[in-house]
Amino acid sequence: MPETVTIKQMFLDPSRCIGCRSCVAACRECDTHRGESMIYIDYIERANTVASSPTVCMHCEDPLAPCAQVCPAQAILVSPDGVVHQADETRCIYCRNCGYACPFGVPKFDIRGHYMRKCNLCYDRTSQGKGPMCATVCPTQAIFYGTYEEWLAAGRGAQGAKPVNLFYFGSQRVRTRNYVVLTGDDEALDLLALLDEASLGLGQEAPAATASRNAADWVDARTAGIPERAAPAQPWMPREPAPAPVPASPAGPA
Repeated sequence: MPETVTIKQMFLDPSRCIGCRSCVAACRECDTHRGESMIYIDYIERANTVASSPTVCMHCEDPLAPCAQVCPAQAILVSPDGVVHQADETRCIYCRNCGYACPFGVPKFDIRGHYMRKCNLCYDRTSQGKGPMCATVCPTQAIFYGTYEEWLAAGRGAQGAKPVNLFYFGSQRVRTRNYVVLTGDDEALDLLALLDEASLGLGQEAPAATASRNAADWVDARTAGIPERAAPAQPWMPREPAPAPVPASPAGPA
């Protein structure tokens, strides 16, 4: 009987993202990216909220890899496990069709090398059973890599969290390998509808900008119960290493 292969997915939870950019720094360590990160941190409504969200290639399954389908040079390949790889730089003709076809706007274009780059799910690691760099270093597990059962076992399904991998862009329906974690009963995420609601002021009310809040509501550290500590008299210096123990001399003849 053929061996059963367990496919792991990436679960992106914007509610857990703190915008620390650890994933961005870790992505630069991937040899295939040559020091450039393939993950974005999107900051949402900067004037009103500190909310942020990681954006990475979603590895579309249905339709399968629109970026690869429109590539005239067949520079973008999809491995049997569904990972959509970045363009082969020896075949890419820099036409940017993939960038226009991607519903999530993920592909980046290397101006010097004249080819497309994007997340390939750290295939040098994930093909060997390891997690991608971004998920490995995320301190809040806003980027979780594993099976759905592992995601549930980690307690991520609590408080109504629900992973969704079905997206609508108007009449265009896209199902992806990776998931976005939402809170609610929605089975899909209609991104254009959300934009329309926001433009009409029908979406969820965002918190007021800091500059427009009543300054009288703010209190100092002592009133808020935050302990105050005096600064050290001099800058902290590293502790001197302890001296190495002196071996005891062997006892001589009596």
